[in-house]
Amino acid sequence: MIKHNNIIIVLMLLIFFGMGFSGHAQQDSQYTQYMYNTQTINPAYAGNRGMLSINGLYRNQWVGLDGAPETLNFSLNTPVGRKVGLGFSFFSDEIGPSKEQQLAIDVSYSIKISENTKLAFGVKGGFNLLDVNFSELNFNPADPNAQNVNNQLSPLVGAGVYWHHSDKWYIGVSVPNLLETDHYDDVVVSTASERATFYAIAGYVFDLSDNVKLKPAVLGKATSGAPLAVDLTANVLFHNKFTLGAAYRWDAAVSGLAAFQVTDQIMVGYAYDFDTTDLGNYNSGSHEIFLRFELINRTKRVVSPRFF
Repeated sequence: MIKHNNIIIVLMLLIFFGMGFSGHAQQDSQYTQYMYNTQTINPAYAGNRGMLSINGLYRNQWVGLDGAPETLNFSLNTPVGRKVGLGFSFFSDEIGPSKEQQLAIDVSYSIKISENTKLAFGVKGGFNLLDVNFSELNFNPADPNAQNVNNQLSPLVGAGVYWHHSDKWYIGVSVPNLLETDHYDDVVVSTASERATFYAIAGYVFDLSDNVKLKPAVLGKATSGAPLAVDLTANVLFHNKFTLGAAYRWDAAVSGLAAFQVTDQIMVGYAYDFDTTDLGNYNSGSHEIFLRFELINRTKRVVSPRFF
């Protein structure tokens, strides 16, 4: 039997593991500032900004709830020549008794479609490391669905396509991990299963004036056995320095976003999510902090930083 004080954590695991401990879909990590973290979900974005770009993101979800998700993401990418991009990413995701870590390398290849548009193809390769300690939830040790997962290593292979105008719009589709992986305990009982998650992203930049830009964006995420997730976002950029925005995660949360271009090289961002589900009664929201550092080639004057 599950103790009462573990019910909330069990509910969170049911959400993240799709259909529970008997093993179906596990959803990927969730980001509100996905527009600044594109490489993580789409390898075709690697090298797309035309300079060395180093990104860090920390997400503390459902604050005040014991065992709530915490995610740390680090990535870097750079162009190599005119057509090839290379990237590296690492993330650590913890929720209740589970901890997942991922290490991956991204490679992209771009084709110039017209004077202002490029089409990029990308591949991702790496591995996941998963630990699940069900003893933290005080399960019955004899329960076959509550056997621990210890340092389970699984391969990671992903792919993506990213099509964009130089500074106006972008469209991308990707699957960060094409492989379905089952995790087993010592008596060969499946305790968790990871299935491919399909992503679609798009955004368009409107010039409202010489100093104000509006960018609506959308992200869709689909995993077999889990609900469709859709994020709708609108950001307004003022004087190429300060960004304010709002977002709505379908049937899940509303968010406020802010970002500041501190220097030509450094950008910081923050997002706050207010949960609109029943789980919102048990937490005080989610916080997300983003930091980007870019090594700009000083021989090329930066007139107007790209808004994606």
